Amino acid sequence: MNDWRKLFDLSERVALVIGAGSGIGRAAAEGLAAFGARCVAADLSLENAEATAQAIRTGGGLAESAAVDVRNTQSVEELVGGVVQRHGRIDVLLTTPAVNLRKRMLEYEDAEFDRVIELNLKGTFRVARAVGRQMARQRAGSIILMSSMRALNVEPGQSVYSATKAGIGQMARGLAVELGPLGVRVNALAPGIVATPLTRPITSNPTWKEAYAQRCALGRWAEPSEMVGPVVFLASDASSYVTAATLFADAGWTAIDGRFEPQLSQAASKPP
Repeated sequence: MNDWRKLFDLSERVALVIGAGSGIGRAAAEGLAAFGARCVAADLSLENAEATAQAIRTGGGLAESAAVDVRNTQSVEELVGGVVQRHGRIDVLLTTPAVNLRKRMLEYEDAEFDRVIELNLKGTFRVARAVGRQMARQRAGSIILMSSMRALNVEPGQSVYSATKAGIGQMARGLAVELGPLGVRVNALAPGIVATPLTRPITSNPTWKEAYAQRCALGRWAEPSEMVGPVVFLASDASSYVTAATLFADAGWTAIDGRFEPQLSQAASKPP
């Protein structure tokens, strides 16, 4: 009989998590390590990355820290090269860094547009390219790129951010097609409203926070820890036949049409 619990076992695997210093990245790094992975926690802030790695080690897991700036190609390639030099391979990649400048498109300056594109889309590209090359050589691996429910649903002031997240979903699909024959899977994770440093401008405003909560089917915000399950699923053999997919962990946000509860007609409300 098969031991189905081993589907989620990440023992002996090397997981690189970029953006591990806070939010979803930190929770995911801790979660991957809890399932047995040796985690490389990387972040723009080495101090924050080390705090995550230390928390993992304190809990009995395997972790180390590293600094990286995904806006810089050399920084990304040095990080990936260092991980491969120390461990011989990279089995899992999760990359999360992003910025959201909430501003209507007609008011965007060129420099502001470049800032969002540079970090969100081009930064993801740099990381996926560098790690993808290594996984192609080893003919195995799982790449998880960070999209968002904003890839589908857009509100005023989030057009540029949404465009980057939609682009990341398409990037994952294209890379999955290219790397699939080499045994490498590529997927995107699209969270809904998660209480992270990126969303603090909303969560710090009680009225705004509650309005967002009521927009999704579950009526609440997610904690970063609630993204660990989807990440572990995409990283592990539990998703061995899943590639080129975007997994929406959005509490039904993208399924809801409209911002009010419609009144059902008398006929429609009668039981059959």
